[in-house]
Amino acid sequence: MLFQLLCAALRELLRALPTMRKATAMAESTALPSPTLRELTLRSVAIGGVITLVFTAANVYLGLKVGLTFATSIPAAVISMAVLRRFAGHNVRENNIVQTIASAAGTLSAIIFVLPGLVMVGYWSGFPFWVTSLVCAIGGVLGVMYSIPLRRALVTGSDLPYPEGVAAAEVLRVGDTESAANSQGLRVIVAGGLAAAGYSLLAAMKAVASEVTAFFRVGSGATMLGGSLSLALIGVGHLVGLTVGIAMLVGVFLSFIVLLPLRTAGDVGAGVELADVVSTTFSSEIRFIGVGAMAVAALWTLLKIARPVVAGVAASLASSRARKKGSLVDVTERDIPFPIVAGVIVASLLPIGLLLWDFLRGTDIQGQAGRLVAVSVVFILVVGLVIASVCGYMAGLIGASNSPISSVGIIAVLASSLLIAAVTAGSGANPASLIAYTLFSAAIVFGIATISNDNLQDLKTGQLVGATPWKQQVALIIGVAFGSVVIPPILQLMLTAFGFQGMEGAGPDALAAPQAALMSSVASGIFSNSLNWNLIFVGAGIGAVVIAVDEVLTRTTDTYSLPPLAVGMGMYLPVALTVIIPLGGFVGWWYNRWAARREDPERAQRMGTLAATGLIVGESLFGVLNAGIIAATGGENPLGIFGGGAWANVLGVVVFAALIAATYRFTARRAVGGER
Repeated sequence: MLFQLLCAALRELLRALPTMRKATAMAESTALPSPTLRELTLRSVAIGGVITLVFTAANVYLGLKVGLTFATSIPAAVISMAVLRRFAGHNVRENNIVQTIASAAGTLSAIIFVLPGLVMVGYWSGFPFWVTSLVCAIGGVLGVMYSIPLRRALVTGSDLPYPEGVAAAEVLRVGDTESAANSQGLRVIVAGGLAAAGYSLLAAMKAVASEVTAFFRVGSGATMLGGSLSLALIGVGHLVGLTVGIAMLVGVFLSFIVLLPLRTAGDVGAGVELADVVSTTFSSEIRFIGVGAMAVAALWTLLKIARPVVAGVAASLASSRARKKGSLVDVTERDIPFPIVAGVIVASLLPIGLLLWDFLRGTDIQGQAGRLVAVSVVFILVVGLVIASVCGYMAGLIGASNSPISSVGIIAVLASSLLIAAVTAGSGANPASLIAYTLFSAAIVFGIATISNDNLQDLKTGQLVGATPWKQQVALIIGVAFGSVVIPPILQLMLTAFGFQGMEGAGPDALAAPQAALMSSVASGIFSNSLNWNLIFVGAGIGAVVIAVDEVLTRTTDTYSLPPLAVGMGMYLPVALTVIIPLGGFVGWWYNRWAARREDPERAQRMGTLAATGLIVGESLFGVLNAGIIAATGGENPLGIFGGGAWANVLGVVVFAALIAATYRFTARRAVGGER
C-alpha cells in the first residue's frame, strides 16, 4: 500500500504538469482560498487515518532500529494531494487537514525515545496497551492544548522561518491552484524532489556516500568534521536563512574545534582508534555540555517569549468573547476557545494522577505514592508548558524534523529525576523503582514536547493557506488519537520480535533504541550520583556567554544576531547535520541575492523557496519508502548492493555538488520566464 501511494503521488504530480491552465496573474498562486471551502471532512479524516497507520508504523520501527525518524508532514501533503485530486470539490484546506492528522500521529511516535527504557531497566516486561495508549494520548492532547495560545505568539506574531511549515504550504498551494506560474513552480518542486530522492536512492544502494566524515588529531587530542550529503538539509538551510546557519556554525566550532580536542587530550596515543575515542567522547561528554548550553538558552528564550505568550492568551480570550457576543471574527483567527483549552488542561489532572498512581500500585515505593503523584502532576503541567514553548520555538527556528528533541527529553529526565530524588530523600527507596517512575512521568512530558514540536509547524502551514485554526487543532487531536492507538501494539510487536539491547535476554538482533538507552542512563546517573554535573555547568556557562553576545549584537546593530538556541543545537547535534544546514543557508543567501536583481524579484525568490521545498519533499518521500522496505525485509540496509568505500565518498561529494548546481540552475531558468 505504501509503495502504491507514493507512486500515485508522483504520477499525479507528473500528470499535472501539461494540464495546468495558462494564466499570467501571479496573484492566483498566493491568493487565500474562499472562506466557504470545506476543511474538516469525513474523507480527510479517513485518508489521514490510513496514512497515519503506515507512517507511524514505519517511524516506530525505524526509530527503534537506527535511532532516526522521518518527518511525515510533507509526504502526507503530497500523498493527500494525489488522492484528493480524484474527488470532486477537493481544496487546499482539506488537503491541509489530511497532512495535519498524519503529521501529528507520525510525530507522536517519538515517544519511543523514552518508553522502551522501562523495559531496558527491567521494570516492564511488555507494553500494556491501555497504559501506553493513555500516556501517548494525554501527553499528545496536552501538547495540542499548550500550542493553541502559542500559535499567536510564535506563528502569527513571530518572524520565525518554520522551514517545513512553509514547504508544506508551498506543496499544497502549488498542487491546488491551476495557473501558469504554478505550472512552473510545480516543475521546480518535481525537479528538486527527483534530485533529492535520486541521491537518497543512490546513497541507500551505497553507490555514493550518505555522509562524509573525517577524524584527525589536534595537538594531543582529536576531533571530527564532515557533513551529511542530504539535499533535504540544503533545502532546510535555504529556508531558515543565513543567521541561523552561522549561529549553528558557532556551535560546531565550540564543540568540534575547541571542546573535543580538549576533552580527548592525552587519549589518542599509538594504537588507539581515533574514531572510537572521538565518537565516545562526543556522545558521553560533549553532548552533555550541549545540553547545558541548550537548557540555559531555552530558559532565556522562554523569558523572551513570555510576553508574547501572555498576549496570545489575552487575544484568544478576546476572540472568544467577541464570537460569543455575535461579532464576526475572521476564520483565520478562530482558535478552540480558551475556556475549553483551560478546561481540558485542568481535566487532565485526574487521568494523569490515576496513571501515575496505577504505576506505583504494588511497588516497593507505593507508600510514597501521595507525595510522588502530587509533585509529578504539577511537574507535568508546569514543565510541559515550558517545554512546549521551547520546542515550538526550536521547530520555528530549524524545523520539526531537525529539532534536537532528544536533548529536550534529557532536560525533562534531569529535572524529573532531581525533583523525585528531593521528594524521596532519606526514605531508603529502591533506586531502580525511582528510575522507572522517573522515566514513566517524563514520558508524558515527552509526549507534550513531540507534539508541540510538530503542531506549530502545522499551524504555520494552516496560516499560509488560510485555514481555520480551530478545525486544524481538532485535526491535531484526531491525529493524536490515531497515533495513541497504533503505537502500543507496534511497540509490543518490536519487543516480541527483536527485543531491546540492554534488556535481560536480549539477542544479537535486538533493537538499539539509542535514545531510550540514553534517557535511562541519565536517570540512573542521577540516582546513583554518577552523573558528571561539571559538563552541564560548563555548557550552561557557554550558553550564558552566547546570550550576552546575542544581546549586544541585537541592541547595537540592526542586522546581526546570534540566536542562542541555534548555537546550542550546533553544539549538541552531530556535526554531519549541523554543517550542511549552514551550507544550505549560504546557497539560499546567494540565490536570493541573484533573485533580487531580476525583473520580478518576488517571483524569482519564490521559485527558490519552491526548489528548497522540492529537495525536502523528495528526500522525505524516499525516507517513507525506504522505511517500508526496511520494515518488510528486517535488514538495516536492504538496498545496499554496492560496497561503498572511499570511492563512494569522492563520488558522493561530486554528485551532491552537481545536483545542487543543477537544481538551482533549473530553478533560475524558470524564475526568469522559462527555458532559454
